[in-house]
Amino acid sequence: MTDSQAWPRIAVVGAGAVGGYFGGLLARAGAPVSMIGRPPFVEAVRKNGLFLDTLQFEEKVRVEASTEIGAVRGAEVGLFCVKTTNNAATARAISPLLSKDALVLSMQNGVDNVEQIRAAAAIDALPSVVYVAASVPEPGRVKHVGRGDLVVGPKNEKPERVAELFARANVPCRISENVEGELWTKLVWNCALNAVSALGHAKYGQIAGSSDARKIVEAAVHEVLAVARAANIHPPGLEDPDAALAGALKIATQMAEALSSTAQDMNRGKRTEIDSLNGYVSRRGAELGVPTPVNHALYALVKLAEGRS
Repeated sequence: MTDSQAWPRIAVVGAGAVGGYFGGLLARAGAPVSMIGRPPFVEAVRKNGLFLDTLQFEEKVRVEASTEIGAVRGAEVGLFCVKTTNNAATARAISPLLSKDALVLSMQNGVDNVEQIRAAAAIDALPSVVYVAASVPEPGRVKHVGRGDLVVGPKNEKPERVAELFARANVPCRISENVEGELWTKLVWNCALNAVSALGHAKYGQIAGSSDARKIVEAAVHEVLAVARAANIHPPGLEDPDAALAGALKIATQMAEALSSTAQDMNRGKRTEIDSLNGYVSRRGAELGVPTPVNHALYALVKLAEGRS
């Protein structure tokens, strides 16, 4: 794909912090982007445009916005950004609307979203690992405070198309031959930090600065790695648990001002994705005979806090 080539039609399904940030950058670069989101977001974007407040720039971007899933119709690229709890219903809804051979990229937390999407509908979704600290402090405004890069894979035609697409928008997108392991690397960070941030009402930097919080992070990291080993999954660079812990704390330091997505959901009274994070590790550990008491405790406490135990 070169700059002289036409952009594909892009639909962001579940426009929030992640979809708003990456979809907004694609629109800023010239791509035709439609965002499907909740009424307050859509109304704000229609009225004033999408405001990107990033580390590099502040700019208003014009994008199409709709509350109706029908806005996906004819899209050649779909950024699948809904909460993991909505995977099956959303996949079934968009499947008949996408253009033939459309690329659908799961840009979600967790490690089994692609399997859920494929099982629910005839969509050959691609996995991606998303590293970005972003939030929606008010409808139509995306606040970016850290990173903003992707990992896709394995190396073949579709992931290469995805990487080229984001490269045109100056979004770093790396191709990995071990994308399953990369997903688990992100799972390690999510399980280490998300629930602690939510339950402690703490930004990542506060977690990194607390010796007691670091002990919880360490235990959670070791448990996730033990489950990964039992499942014969190899998160790259995390063979040494001490290196894995250092990586989690590095993430927390890099994104010091960020609240986890789990914390953001709880603050808004919304259902979290904890079932796909610490809850997934707890269930998978039980299947494999690997104890995960810290991850299970974090999962159970978040479920109690959100009133959905």
